[in-house]
Amino acid sequence: MIACRRRSCRLPPAANPASPPVAVSALPHASPEPVPAAPDLLLSVEDLAVGFATEQGEVRAVDGVSFQLRRGRVLALVGESGCGKSLTSLALLRLIQPPGRIAGGRITLHSRRAGRIDITALREDEDRIFAVRGGHVSMIFQEPMTALSPVHRVGGQIVEAIRLHRTATRAEARGLAVDLLRKVGVSAPERRFSQYAHELSGGLRQRVVIALALASNPELLIADEPTTALDVTTQAQILGLIKGLQRDLGCAVLLITHDLGVVAQMADDVAVMYLGRIVEQGSVRDLLKRPRHPYTQGLLRSLPSLNPSGRLAPIPGAVPALSAIPPGCAFHPRCPHAQSGRCDGGAVPALRPFGPGRVVACWRAEEIAAAETPA
Repeated sequence: MIACRRRSCRLPPAANPASPPVAVSALPHASPEPVPAAPDLLLSVEDLAVGFATEQGEVRAVDGVSFQLRRGRVLALVGESGCGKSLTSLALLRLIQPPGRIAGGRITLHSRRAGRIDITALREDEDRIFAVRGGHVSMIFQEPMTALSPVHRVGGQIVEAIRLHRTATRAEARGLAVDLLRKVGVSAPERRFSQYAHELSGGLRQRVVIALALASNPELLIADEPTTALDVTTQAQILGLIKGLQRDLGCAVLLITHDLGVVAQMADDVAVMYLGRIVEQGSVRDLLKRPRHPYTQGLLRSLPSLNPSGRLAPIPGAVPALSAIPPGCAFHPRCPHAQSGRCDGGAVPALRPFGPGRVVACWRAEEIAAAETPA
């Protein structure tokens, strides 16, 4: 469990273990002191960078990621495998393992219970980092068999999380745990409480993981590919469960997925990632209806539901290695709109406004949009 206080269970520091803990102001790319947050702002991520040490030097798996998440909203991070979605979510909880480290940026949680918390500035042995992990912020991992302990009964794991983050006797925590199992749709929760993870089906295990994540009544719920290993029917049930719980509890959700169908069903806002950077962001309805970045357009063209009578249009090529990121726009070798001398060299295109509530990182976004607009 990520919230465990036992020293043997504590994860190594997210920063370079050879270096002493540093304040966020000492990190590269650290932003200036933020302005006062809006009342509904829950999470702000500014210029986040995650690096990994290699024999060729440090490579950036996440580079310059910035976004905000407001209370009661669902933000989806989407993109191909290897684009940095899951690493971004792990960085929010300071769970990056060596040789990886948070190389720069600021992660700020604006908690109603604990006030403003600069997560990047917390020491690894500080009590507040354990109040954040599994307390203010909880995570639903994509593989429940690795998220749950195989040698402890599932009910006992939920009881431990409740007692760690709430004031409750063991008997009270047991009652709350049974109620949580019932709330997430586990049949016969009193009997399931005493079972081990291997005795449950995949769908039931994922429901237990959701109950575990809700044990502390979190303000932010991170769902990392929560339906990857489930059949279609169970996927729909789990997605409906998460959406219903989010609505009932009023928490915000950060949804990590590569499935745009899930995004359309679940999200309010969406950020599209490619090679560790956000290339487009906006409301889900506007972005899916009028994608402006060529990468987002390619993802949508590859969906079977949008090509019912014709051949799918895959994105050519493959995501390059982090040690061989192309200069200029990293997507230009795969982009049908790439322009020699403009897209393949120089600076990386930055996110810039493109209409109300939309930002796009493409040198040719206006030209591409004008060419697609009927005369």
